[in-house]
Amino acid sequence: MNKNDSVRLLELHDIKPTANRIVVVNALMECERPMSLSELEYKILTIDKSGIFRTLTIFKEHHLVHVIEDGGEGVRYELCHSHNHKHDDDVHVHFFCEHCHKTYCFENIKIPQVDLPDGYEMTTVNYVIKGCCPECKK
Repeated sequence: MNKNDSVRLLELHDIKPTANRIVVVNALMECERPMSLSELEYKILTIDKSGIFRTLTIFKEHHLVHVIEDGGEGVRYELCHSHNHKHDDDVHVHFFCEHCHKTYCFENIKIPQVDLPDGYEMTTVNYVIKGCCPECKK
């Protein structure tokens, strides 16, 4: 992803494209799986942890990232593919490896429909399958 693509993606989500935000978007785009704050901090040496966290918070508010509670180290972040700043329709299954503690996206597996009782309103879904990834099974 080049700088123009990053700027367009930020603007599509009504986020002002600052230098730090462009760096964080690029880092997330380069990742092949959801990343924790500490993994992003290690990957992005030019921005401190609080700056990365503030950026991720803005991204979450504008539906540019998913926040995945994987049952491991806390939460992980990945770019949304819905490209809608008002709501997130990019919901899919995640897999948490209990051995290497990595989280993987299964974008082609949609989260099953859940019928909630009357009076309950869903705002988000976090569907995580836990087990052992192919690399750890070797």
